[in-house]
Amino acid sequence: MEETLPWFRALPADQRSWVMLVAQAGVRSLVEWLRSGATVAASTQEISDEVFAAAPRALARAITLTQTVQLIKVTIDVAEAEVPGFASKGEDDLLLRAILRFSREIAFSAARVYARAAESRGAWDARLQALLVDALLRGDSSDVLASRAAALGWVDSPPVAVVVGRSPGGDITAVLHAVYRAARRARLEVIGGVHGDRLVAVVGGAADPVATAAALSPSFGAGPIVVGPAVPTLEQATESARAALAGFRAAPAWPGAPTPVAADDLLPERALAGDMDARRKLRNDVYAALARAGSGLLETLDAFFAAGGVLESAARELYVHPNTVRYRLRRVTEVTALSPLDGRDAFALRMALSIGRLDPAT
Repeated sequence: MEETLPWFRALPADQRSWVMLVAQAGVRSLVEWLRSGATVAASTQEISDEVFAAAPRALARAITLTQTVQLIKVTIDVAEAEVPGFASKGEDDLLLRAILRFSREIAFSAARVYARAAESRGAWDARLQALLVDALLRGDSSDVLASRAAALGWVDSPPVAVVVGRSPGGDITAVLHAVYRAARRARLEVIGGVHGDRLVAVVGGAADPVATAAALSPSFGAGPIVVGPAVPTLEQATESARAALAGFRAAPAWPGAPTPVAADDLLPERALAGDMDARRKLRNDVYAALARAGSGLLETLDAFFAAGGVLESAARELYVHPNTVRYRLRRVTEVTALSPLDGRDAFALRMALSIGRLDPAT
């Protein structure tokens, strides 16, 4: 092994000794099997499984399946080369066939060892991911989030956004596998969890959160898919998760909402549903911004909405020229990124005006 496998020479002494124990156990098991008559298939599997029981479980983490196959091949090659010295006269072919048959069982046994390790690791990872997502939804401290993310091998790939939608149902492992497969195709980091009927995905590398959610949308069930705002790091993703969850709860109030939809596009519905973050955002980013801009923007909006969106009627109410109203409405769009001439934006603006007057600025 040292002569033919460079990576084996680089292993620590304790790991090389584990490999030697396995190889020696394999040779002993082969001899025992041959003495038993080499005819009972069930005993072959039992004996081959005992070979890997000689090594600690840590060996499966230290040495990959590919490397294990290489080690088995070297052991088999050596055993085959020594057949002429071991076999009785005329039994060379018989012994070679027996070694090949036993080697097949050894290979299957190695695959079983790694399959069990992968299943155990997968179950543990799924549990950790569920705990991490749960911590995000509860708003746990950044230290808790960082430690759980580190245990999962999360590679911080900013920006980070949280996507919430309905789970398609069925086996949770299969649901999450579909999310991870879609994320790999889109070259995104992702951690997912199913909470009740909701599927929550924490996505890294979400430069365009809505486009990112669209890439994952085939993994979600029917219904709205809401994506929270992008944040710089996973430790700050609680903000994104809170917005996405509030948006998911409020989404039924906007039947025509696109799928996926940004949580910030659902601010009016979120405010109606009692989301204080949405109320605060409408008050500070819309109402307070218009109040600071001055130039009669708030009064113009009041008149425009009271006139049913008719410019001339609003101008008469304000005793100004219609072009002045047009200019002020353009200024509203510049200040808030919401157009009073768009039905959806007008709804958000009217909500912001009401909330701003009901909630004193803090």
